[in-house]
Amino acid sequence: MVVLGIDPGTRHLGWGVVHVAGNRVSHLAHGVLHAADKLSLPERLLLLETGLLEVIDRLQPTVGSVETLFFHKDAQAAAKLGHARGMVLLSLQRRNVAVAEYQPARVKSMITGRGSAEKSQVAQMIRILLNLKEIPEEDAADALALAITHVRRGPLDDRLAAAASPVSLVLASLPTARALAMRRRKSAV
Repeated sequence: MVVLGIDPGTRHLGWGVVHVAGNRVSHLAHGVLHAADKLSLPERLLLLETGLLEVIDRLQPTVGSVETLFFHKDAQAAAKLGHARGMVLLSLQRRNVAVAEYQPARVKSMITGRGSAEKSQVAQMIRILLNLKEIPEEDAADALALAITHVRRGPLDDRLAAAASPVSLVLASLPTARALAMRRRKSAV
């Protein structure tokens, strides 16, 4: 399995790709796509989308791991992040890449053991976990953290989702033997 982690942004979009074979996770590539501040938001999004599609086409991931939206004090910054996430989700969909989403605190916790870890701690752990010679740029480190989070968390989430499938929900809503016995007793009285 090849997992592409993406840290969305409208000026800097981090990406990182890992390969999974059994229990072994290996680093394939990472980087940051940059868009100049002087460009309009639509121009930046188009530039970033073009670069992201090139990464997807070159590395052929089977799943894309993306950060979920989180509460942001600055409404304008949150809206721009929403635009970047939308572009990322659309790009993954265009290339038929499955999408997994994780909360920032879950990613930090999965990588460092603390949901409130600093970005520098996440980057250092990524260097150690993937045996990299240097600490990746912050946005690329975040993207690699998203990819590793999916490797570690994705199979569990898949099993939990399967357990909550419509069939299992219907079965769970059926009365238990005890409940049926209680109904019989009440109707016999």
